[in-house]
Amino acid sequence: MLAVFVNCGAVILGSLIGLLFSKKFTDELSDMIQTACGIITLVIGLQMAFKYNSIVYMALSLIIGAIIGYALDIDGAILRFGGWLQKITSPKKKTAVEGDLLGSDIALEEQKKHNFAYAFLNASVLFCVGAMSIVGSFKAGVEHDYTIIFTKSILDGFMAISFAAAMGIGTMFSIIFILIYQGGLTLLSGVLQPYVSELLITEVSAVGGAMIIMIGVNLLGLKKIKTANYLPALMIEILFVVLVPLVKGMFV
Repeated sequence: MLAVFVNCGAVILGSLIGLLFSKKFTDELSDMIQTACGIITLVIGLQMAFKYNSIVYMALSLIIGAIIGYALDIDGAILRFGGWLQKITSPKKKTAVEGDLLGSDIALEEQKKHNFAYAFLNASVLFCVGAMSIVGSFKAGVEHDYTIIFTKSILDGFMAISFAAAMGIGTMFSIIFILIYQGGLTLLSGVLQPYVSELLITEVSAVGGAMIIMIGVNLLGLKKIKTANYLPALMIEILFVVLVPLVKGMFV
């Protein structure tokens, strides 16, 4: 678990640096930084997505996953969880003036909650869906080789600086998903490794790349995509990779 804690530490440090510098940014500069984050995120997503082996698997996984995610309202649930985190971690401010000013304060507070949850959601997806998370966790758990996760930690730390500067402190709380996801993979690596092939990692990473592209589109303000609703696509992709060869083998 050492590598997972290092990864979380890098995200926390990067987020703190981003928050420190964000206070000195104008609205125009903050918007420029968010645009830069969007472009960088698109590049990362495209690099991952274009490594797919089967575009049919990817397409079906994203479509079926989106339907399941919509039915379960995963995006809404994560945003509500992010809003709850913001509520319990931020002190309540008393308002001195009632009426219109109070209404403005409430509206501002709701906007802060949304921004917190939005940063939490996007950072969580970005830091957890790549191949480095999967392979690095297995190597750390089975071989005690922390090289990949340490490298990922450096990359995540720099991305956390940008995300926190552009979207706020919600970025830091993505460590919750890093602890659960990467920590779980590391602890279960010995059991899961025999079932994880290079093909599986490639295909799952490609679907993850498509989701990261969605984050980039959101950051650029091109379209509002409920990215978390596509999370079931990762599991659907795994089912395709594992089950389709078995079904084909039955008819050979």
